[in-house]
Amino acid sequence: MHIAASFCAFAADIMEFKAHEIAQLLGGTVEGNPNAIVSSFSKIEEGKPGSISFLYDPHYAPYLYSTKSSVVLVNADFVATEPVEPTLIRVPDARAAIGRLMGLAQKAMAGAARRGIHSQAVVEATAEVAADCYIGPFCYVGPNAKIGAGTQLYAGVVVEENATVGEASVLYPHVSVYHDCHVGNRCILHSGAVIGADGFGFQPTAEGYEKIPQLGNAVIEDDVEIGANACVDRAMMGSTIVHRGTKIDNLVQIAHNVEVGSHTVMSSQVGVAGSAKIGEWCMFGGQVGIAGHITVADRTQSGAQAGIAGTVRRPGTTIIGSPAMDARRFARCTAVFKNLPELRDDVIALQRKAAEEDKA
Repeated sequence: MHIAASFCAFAADIMEFKAHEIAQLLGGTVEGNPNAIVSSFSKIEEGKPGSISFLYDPHYAPYLYSTKSSVVLVNADFVATEPVEPTLIRVPDARAAIGRLMGLAQKAMAGAARRGIHSQAVVEATAEVAADCYIGPFCYVGPNAKIGAGTQLYAGVVVEENATVGEASVLYPHVSVYHDCHVGNRCILHSGAVIGADGFGFQPTAEGYEKIPQLGNAVIEDDVEIGANACVDRAMMGSTIVHRGTKIDNLVQIAHNVEVGSHTVMSSQVGVAGSAKIGEWCMFGGQVGIAGHITVADRTQSGAQAGIAGTVRRPGTTIIGSPAMDARRFARCTAVFKNLPELRDDVIALQRKAAEEDKA
């Protein structure tokens, strides 16, 4: 049996693996007891005998010398400065390695995927639902909607008229996919996510605000994950697009006609205003705000609470602050800002001295 399949088979009952078997799975090397046995995961600072931990952030390195974990995954170039009690498995990327192990364990513990249409679900006659799907209680699948093979809709999910959800996707309770919108293959949408609500379009008039119809749709490409209560609005015309591999955290707002490049990540409460174009492999910290009708270059990184008010043209730029600026310049500005009271006192003292000299 292949080592990954063997790992899943054991984890489905009670995970118990030896260090050398885990190293084989991950392409790592063992340093210590190759027969050390693990049956659970733990944080390195809370390690217990029989558990496996990982060390990725150097700030946690001191815990390695006191942890009770039986096995610890470390980066291949890690250099210990004190004696180490647990067995080490050196891998190219400890964070990626522990993620892979936990993914296998989660898959095994989940058991067989749910199948079938619940008696309290409503599936319209013209909808197309693959035979091996799961449609949970109180779900609604509208006219001409399509649900791909192996997809699971948990309780209360709504997929409206002409909307499509691809293969092997998971929509958790109370996700809403509005009419004519598309969700790709292997996507994960967490509870309360809304795909295709109207974009925020209103025209001021003498009598108030006139609603501008939002006649486009929203397109979520393959392998996208969208967090709880996040919203991707439909376009006024055309499509709002989230490209493949993008990961969006809880409570993120993607406005109408936005285009988010592939493999971009956005933390909680990021807000992207209408018609902004976001590049590939970008990273945005929590509460970053992005103005409308601007372009953000590929691989831009932005610190939490940054306000990106204008186009970012140079790929690989790191920015922070509001309005956002180069991270190093922001650090220098922050240092000056902290000293402003003292600088003010110095300026006032110099002005007084100059005034006294003028009188003299």
